[in-house]
Amino acid sequence: MIIDKKSDFDVVDLSFEEIDKGFTPRQAIAEAKRCLGCAKPHCRAGCPIENEIPQFIKALANGNIGEASAIIARRSNLPAVCGRVCPHEQQCESHCILNKKGEGIKIGKLERFIADFDAEMEITQPEACPVQNKGKVAVIGAGPAGLTVAGDLAKQCFDVTVFDAQEEPGGVLIYGIPDFRLNKEVVRREIRKMERLGVTFRNKVLVGQDITIDQLFQEGYDAIFIGTGTALPKRLDIPGNDLAGVVQASYFLRIVALANSGKISPREIPVSIGDKVFIIGAGNVAMDAARTALRLGASGVTVVHRRGESEITALRSEFEHARAEGVTFRWMSSPARFLGDEKVTAIELESMAIDESNQLVATGEKQTLPADKIILAIGQRPAARIISSAGGIEVDPNGYVITRERPYGMTTRRGVFAGGDVVHEPATVVLAMKEAKKVAAGIAMYVEAKKLIEECGV
Repeated sequence: MIIDKKSDFDVVDLSFEEIDKGFTPRQAIAEAKRCLGCAKPHCRAGCPIENEIPQFIKALANGNIGEASAIIARRSNLPAVCGRVCPHEQQCESHCILNKKGEGIKIGKLERFIADFDAEMEITQPEACPVQNKGKVAVIGAGPAGLTVAGDLAKQCFDVTVFDAQEEPGGVLIYGIPDFRLNKEVVRREIRKMERLGVTFRNKVLVGQDITIDQLFQEGYDAIFIGTGTALPKRLDIPGNDLAGVVQASYFLRIVALANSGKISPREIPVSIGDKVFIIGAGNVAMDAARTALRLGASGVTVVHRRGESEITALRSEFEHARAEGVTFRWMSSPARFLGDEKVTAIELESMAIDESNQLVATGEKQTLPADKIILAIGQRPAARIISSAGGIEVDPNGYVITRERPYGMTTRRGVFAGGDVVHEPATVVLAMKEAKKVAAGIAMYVEAKKLIEECGV
């Protein structure tokens, strides 16, 4: 078992202010001018949504920020968001040819600069189609997948309405990613751009309860997209998992977001000053929860992972930030039980090892440590509320919606499409957008064929 200490990574101020302030205009243009403009741009091949990276960088290098923004808009509806939270280090930036010299272009920060500068100076103004006559589409869920489908279809002159259970759209962008990584005003700004494209948002509508898929079809929608993500957190089946003080990371991050925006009292936040906090899991959500707990005044935050450091699913940069801020890590450790009468007071950890057949096994060696809060960040699964209220939509044994290749993204019920985390294992924002763009094309294909058949009187 190894417990990490702080690295040499720069320690940042532990506030909820956005950490990365981005490029200044001088820095952005200087960075853009370093781009080689490769004939075969590997950076674009590394981008899940195939952003036209060399083209927008060239426009920026020439000082044409409006043109650069327009180029990005051809592939992305959320550039200011992607510029902040996409795993560029694993995607576009990792493919940059200048990485061989350790001087790769900071593509993410350039995308962010273009989006922010354009919005602040109001250089480009999205406009809705004069007539939204291609068809009527309902989008369920206002997270990255739903917003991408809505934006892509609105640009093609579809009449799009987004239904979401929360009081404001954005999904995980608003309620899941902490402010120090993604300022919520940035998300709201992107939403306003979509409204200018003609997208209508209906908030605080719980589809499956307030309205059903059958009723949406009765209201005249030609197609429906389900992009509700994975709403149900996975549980640990160990003794003490129902004690007070054991909370889910998704719930924790949502409550903090609501408190920071003034919508609920800070007293609702489950972590208090001085708490000893343990995070179970080592993905990006775990790092977000750990760093958030520190900002709330926890006296110590420890991430527990049953494998080694090299096998975490979190981005390396997020891990380094967490470690620099004071989060400690216990590798090759697994929670055996949570202790306490009504409220958790301790955690029992069991050491893990790799056996001769390269399998992870428990060693039987256990250690009990005092704990005030346990935050579970071990993944989520889809909720069945929408599916169970509508017939004909099949799911796999794990609850993920089954879709077809043609038209891409359509479920086993005609006219109902799905994409994002509700179809696949939870992934990143940009991967959800990648799938959503393909589904949007499938919806357009389906509605066009539907309209043609109707016009022929069939």
